Formats: sequence, structure tokens, C-alpha cells
Amino acid sequence: MDEETERLSVLRITEQDRNEVEDLVVREFPLTIFLDGQELVTLLCSPTNLKYLAVGFLLSEGLVHGKDDVKDITVDSQKGVVHVDTSGGKELAKELLFKRMITSGCGRGATFYNVADVQGKVKVESRIRISASEVFALVKEFQHRSQVFRTTGGVHSAALCDTKNILVFGEDIGRHNAIDKILGECLLNDIPVDDRIIVTSGRVSSEILLKVNKRNIPILISKSAPTDQGVKLAKSLGVTLVGFVRGKKMNVYAHEWRIVSDE
Repeated sequence: MDEETERLSVLRITEQDRNEVEDLVVREFPLTIFLDGQELVTLLCSPTNLKYLAVGFLLSEGLVHGKDDVKDITVDSQKGVVHVDTSGGKELAKELLFKRMITSGCGRGATFYNVADVQGKVKVESRIRISASEVFALVKEFQHRSQVFRTTGGVHSAALCDTKNILVFGEDIGRHNAIDKILGECLLNDIPVDDRIIVTSGRVSSEILLKVNKRNIPILISKSAPTDQGVKLAKSLGVTLVGFVRGKKMNVYAHEWRIVSDE
């Protein structure tokens, strides 16, 4: 946790008094990704699992498609740079280089996708089911995983799960980054994502939904709200979308048939 946080002096004010105290805050770290020697994007992120973040981002953006595409990864955490070389080498389109963004991913996030990217997406056909009680149990375990969040309140979390357990867990100051870290770790470590579930702490916008669809993941669960475009994409792309999981309540926005009643 020391790598992700910094202790700062703050003025704490209450109704009764004002005191100088020390507080832990999350670190914000600029990471520049180079793809085949070409500067692609700078992400504002948490300074952990940078290799997974870079590969997950490239995977989500369709710039790599599988582990065999990744020839070499070099991380320089001092300079905040990751170099990813692909097996075939890529010449980036000029329009991509002009669309670089610097972001923590808490707004729109860094992405090169546009509406045309949705055309031709493959619908998720998985027949996996999960019970309502299993959803509540996963989210409860998920909420207790992040010590950084409990201490600072400053990060988003994401997890890959089966119906019973959290399999891979990641966190970042950006909700997009947290999911990309999960996807990058799964790709590089040969962790299957078919018939799996993504749990996220963040809002489910269209970009988040597309990240999940691109990996053929059938169920997306969030503690937070979806956007209208997130819901519309979930319906058209076959993803079960669950939001506002709080205590023993949830809203199911799309493909509710995968959420079954408890016996």
C-alpha cells in the first residue's frame, strides 16, 4: 500500500476544533505507453501493475488481440514509461496519434473508440447463470478486498470472478484502468475469462461495457450506476448488466435471465 499512497499534513476541521493531522492520500502517476516505439497515450493511474495496465489498455483498444501479439514489455517505473513491442510491429494511424488523451479514466477515460466500433460486435452467447445470493456474496467480498480504498477512499476496484470466488483483483485511481489491469493480467498469465464475471466499483459507461464485451465476458456487476448508453449496449451485445448492488438490493438492466432466484 505504501507505493500507492502518500502521507500528507492536512488541516482537519470539525464543529469543535481545527487540528493539523497526517492523512493518507492516493498517489497519481503519469504513465506513457509506447507501442512499437511510437508514443501512444499518457494515462494518469496508480503506480502499480503498470505492465498489466499497458497490455490491458492495448487489448481493450484492439491494438493487440492476444498474448502472441506481445513480443516484449519494458517498464521504467522511474520515468513512468512502458514500451510494448508487438510480434508484427504496428504503424499507428495518424488519427490515433492526434487523439492522445491524458486522463485518470474517471470521466470518459482514455479511449480511441467511436460509435462505428460498435458495429459488428459479436454478441455474448454464454449460458452461465448466477443466483442473487451469489451476487450479494461476491460484492460483499469485493468491498473488503481493497485496503487502499478503506484507508483513503481514493481508488476504484475491479475483479474477475466465477460464481463463487474472486479470481483476480485490481485497483486504480481510474475505473477504466482498474478493469484494464484485470484484463492485462488475465492475458499475460493465461487466465481464462470465458464464462466469468467482472465486478467493478465504478459507473458503467459505454466504454466499460465495450471492454467487457471485447473479452466475451457475459456478466458485469457494479456497485454504481450505468449510463443509458451502457444499458443499451448491454442489451444489444448480450451482456447481463447489474448495478446499484447495495446490501441485499440490486438493479438488473439487461439480460436478467442470467440472474436466477435462490432455491
